[in-house]
Amino acid sequence: MRRRGCSVSNINHTGNTRLAIAEQWELRAAFAKRLSGRGRGRTIGCYTVSPNTDKASITMTKNLPESASVVIVGGGVIGASIAYHLASSGVSDVVLVERDELAGGSTCKAAGGVRASFSNPANIAIGLRGLEIYSQFNHLYDQEIDFSRKGYLYLLWDQSSLDNFTEQVALQNRYGVPSVIVDPEQAQRISPLIKTDGMVGACWSPRDAKASPESVVMGYAAAARRHGARIIRHCEVFDIASEGGTITEVITAHGRIKTATVVCAAGAWSRRIGEMLGVDIPVTPVRRQIAFTEPLAELPATSPSLTIDFPSSFYFHPEGRGLLLGWSDPNQVEGFNLRFELEDWLLGLGEHAERCAPAVLEYGISTGWAGLYEMTPDRNQIIDRCADVDGLLVATGYSGHGFLMGPATGEIVRDLYLGVTPQFDISEFTLDRFTDTAVGTAETNIV
Repeated sequence: MRRRGCSVSNINHTGNTRLAIAEQWELRAAFAKRLSGRGRGRTIGCYTVSPNTDKASITMTKNLPESASVVIVGGGVIGASIAYHLASSGVSDVVLVERDELAGGSTCKAAGGVRASFSNPANIAIGLRGLEIYSQFNHLYDQEIDFSRKGYLYLLWDQSSLDNFTEQVALQNRYGVPSVIVDPEQAQRISPLIKTDGMVGACWSPRDAKASPESVVMGYAAAARRHGARIIRHCEVFDIASEGGTITEVITAHGRIKTATVVCAAGAWSRRIGEMLGVDIPVTPVRRQIAFTEPLAELPATSPSLTIDFPSSFYFHPEGRGLLLGWSDPNQVEGFNLRFELEDWLLGLGEHAERCAPAVLEYGISTGWAGLYEMTPDRNQIIDRCADVDGLLVATGYSGHGFLMGPATGEIVRDLYLGVTPQFDISEFTLDRFTDTAVGTAETNIV
């Protein structure tokens, strides 16, 4: 199966601009192709469908039910996982509403990384669960997700970063993550495209992986429907009504659904959902961009699932016959900007690539897109039952890691709904932690 069915919007690049970029970074190949963003294969919404997919199993209904036990707002990997876990546990009348296509928001634009190499013990546990489930997803859900376990390599350039990661490796090892510190020569053998001049070391997490986010959503959605859940696309939520601090109904573009429980899994749009109930959900949208190179003449025989220049957050990994390139611009203005704007972003990316992996600059850019991270103040997710509004559950704010945390989140929200203590420690992920004078320890391994 080939992923990448998302289209690039609002692109207006001139040949002269592309040539200037190519000259500045000494690219041998000019950007010959216009950015199209069209993936290979047939698509439904924003995900690719394999020839063997049973279309009937993912047909979505627009017949709005009068009532529901629970309404999930958001059809990305978090919402789809929650829908499945609730329905499969015996909860009847589970309804998921999505204003666009399934996986049409941040999930569709994700790089697909799955890892447990975090600095927070709770995130390590959640990441390990993601790796466990995705490694057997095809068997569990009869859906191929292109799972590939080739490890994460973090490039380190100063002693402070090396010391920090050395401590993290010790923590990760205690939780069963086989990460290790390697020297620059070992790092280059792992990721042949890097340059090691000035590198003090690297962190190698060989069990980390990547997979296809769109396919995961498709698998969860089909499984949720098999257990009786209803999934309604193109159904925007306009308001959520409550009486006496208790949710009573969800008002959508297609009508009203009476319910006592709403799960906010709306990603970067979660603050708007909270405002409907007078609840502050401190999630801020921040644009992140990804580009894909033209095919490489000689793609390395082996390469990690992700090679990350940790100080800058520049990263790359093989994608088809080329490379996926990503970089989080620290000067990116907050907001819902989904324009893919190549010039300034590529210049910034080029500065970091020139230092640590100049080989990736040898090839032109064939396509790319922009998506949104849903950032919280401490860069940790919110998974909680709201204390101020009875019936509101929140699962959002994953700060770029929602895809890998989808499996555990579905289990956690299921347990919260059923009144069962989750098997994961979510004490640091409460909604009300942001009202305290001192916010908890931030996650440092943000990519």
